[in-house]
Amino acid sequence: MNQLERLKQGKLVAVIRGAQPEQVVPIAQALKEGGIFSLEITADTPKICSVIEQVKETFGDDVIVGAGTVLDPETARAVIMAGAEFIFSPTVNVKTIKMAKRYGVISIPGALTPTEILTAYEHGADLIKVFPADAMGAAYFKGVKGPLPHIPLMPTGGVTIDNIADYFQAGAAAAGLGGALVNPEKLLGKEDYQRLTETALAFVEKVAGH
Repeated sequence: MNQLERLKQGKLVAVIRGAQPEQVVPIAQALKEGGIFSLEITADTPKICSVIEQVKETFGDDVIVGAGTVLDPETARAVIMAGAEFIFSPTVNVKTIKMAKRYGVISIPGALTPTEILTAYEHGADLIKVFPADAMGAAYFKGVKGPLPHIPLMPTGGVTIDNIADYFQAGAAAAGLGGALVNPEKLLGKEDYQRLTETALAFVEKVAGH
C-alpha cells in the first residue's frame, strides 16, 4: 500500500499549526495513540525542516508526515528534502503541484470552485483540499461530486466532531482537522495531551464505517 492509499484509509489528517518545535513530537505521539497517523505540520512552524526530520526519525513509517501552508515550489522542495511525504497548499499553485510530483510525494492543493478543483486535478494533484470547507458545507461536496465524481475531495477548515460524518456521507475521501483537534496553546501538561488522544479517538470513531 502506498502512502496515498494509507492516507485515504486513515481518513483523517491532523493539522498542527502554531506549535513550538519541541511540542510537535509529543503532539504526534498523542495523535498516534488516538489512531491518527497522518500529520500536516504547517510551513510557518519554526525550524520546520528540522521538525519534520525529527518526526520521521522518531516515528519512521508509523506516521505519514507532510507540510502544510506551502505557497511556492521552493518551500515545497525544502520540506521534501527534509522528509515531507505530502504537500498541502491553501491555493492552486501549479508549480508547487509539479514540484511535489517531481519528487514523488503527495500533492494536496486547496481549491474551492469546480474550476479550481478540476484545474488542480488536471495538473497532477492527488487529493483536492476543499478550503475553507465550512464556508460551503457538506451539501456543496455532494453537489461538486455530481459532475466530478472521479476527483477525490478533502474538506479542511471548520471540520468538527459534529459535522465530519456529513462530509464523508457527501463523498469526502479524507478530512483535515485543525483547531477542533489540535490547539498547541492549550497543551501545557500531561493531562492536556491525554485529552488530545481522547479527542483523536472520538474523531476516529465518528468516521468509522464511512
